[in-house]
Amino acid sequence: MDESSLKNPVRQAPLQGVVVVDLTRVLAGPYLTMMLAEMGARVIKVERPGLGDDARHFGPFVEGQSAYFAGINRGKESIALNLKDPEDREIFLKLVKKADVVVENYKPGTMEKLDFGWHRLSEENPRLIYAAVSGFGHTGPYRDRPAYDLVAQAMGGIMSLTGHAGDRPVRVGTSLGDIAAALFGLSGVLAALYDREVTGRGTKVDVAMLDCQVAMLENAIGRFFADGQIPGPIGMRHPSITPFSGLQAKHGEYLVLAVGNDSLFARLCELLGRKDLIADERYSTNVNRTQHHESLYRELERALEGKSASEWLELFNQNGIPCGPINNVKEVVEDPQVLSRNMIVKAEGEQGLVFRMSGNPVKFSDYPDHDVRDAIPKCDGDRAAILDFLENPP
Repeated sequence: MDESSLKNPVRQAPLQGVVVVDLTRVLAGPYLTMMLAEMGARVIKVERPGLGDDARHFGPFVEGQSAYFAGINRGKESIALNLKDPEDREIFLKLVKKADVVVENYKPGTMEKLDFGWHRLSEENPRLIYAAVSGFGHTGPYRDRPAYDLVAQAMGGIMSLTGHAGDRPVRVGTSLGDIAAALFGLSGVLAALYDREVTGRGTKVDVAMLDCQVAMLENAIGRFFADGQIPGPIGMRHPSITPFSGLQAKHGEYLVLAVGNDSLFARLCELLGRKDLIADERYSTNVNRTQHHESLYRELERALEGKSASEWLELFNQNGIPCGPINNVKEVVEDPQVLSRNMIVKAEGEQGLVFRMSGNPVKFSDYPDHDVRDAIPKCDGDRAAILDFLENPP
């Protein structure tokens, strides 16, 4: 860690002074290291000479540059190293000795074959935090299997809960397998950084995409062990809270209602002009409402037919009913709340090309959240600055 940044009272970000060597590619690892960069770490991305990160070749493209790559690699520096080449191996080891964190998302065993596994690197730098993100982790019978997001979603159970009963299995619409592993990996790295301040030692953080999907099953696992029934897809509704679903209003427009207790349900019924539902024994408690969700949703949609979704949403929001529209991506990126929270930011690519992308959802009271981020790195574009850092640290 750069000691000068810790002594300097004027800090710009919570991880200022932390140096990260980023060996990752595609999505899970790069998202993790992007979040470290967002929090102020210096992230040095090590790429393959001539090719770079695989994601540089994934569309969509803008003037030949990958928007996919741009969205998860802003604010990093790039150096191209062949980890089988003796000279490049020496440069890499110099980086490791200067680093606080190394992150990789290779198939387990790959770094050991290069003689750069956890034990070797920790000998070079005992304070190093080594984070590995993989499909199945570094232990267990599946450790050597390759995996992508789709495999993790399928094996981790989330696809069995997504969609409507009787339909074909449905993948969640974003790469939740990768993103979950990135965020759990991020939490592990941050915990390890704190632990190092106490113990003085680094550690290995081993995160598996499959494990993360299991962790995100939340009450599905609890329900299975409670009653022995295997949960399945139930569309938009919640398995144990009612009304908690998407419902149709006038003209077939959808809105969502999340009514989590009896008092909210009573208020909803009053606003809908259906006070009779409050006294109906079938709907008197949340347990009863969930048991009779089909008939309740029919009654609510009959009442909702009287106004458009936007009219109901205005009324419900004025009266404290948790609700919202079902936005498409265009509506999300134009939403005034999203914009006010700086969740759409800009970063410059090559030849001055500007990309727009999602921002950082973590806001810190003492640090700025700028709407323009540091640039997207060109492959090997920061070699001179990185080599200078190795020879002449600040």
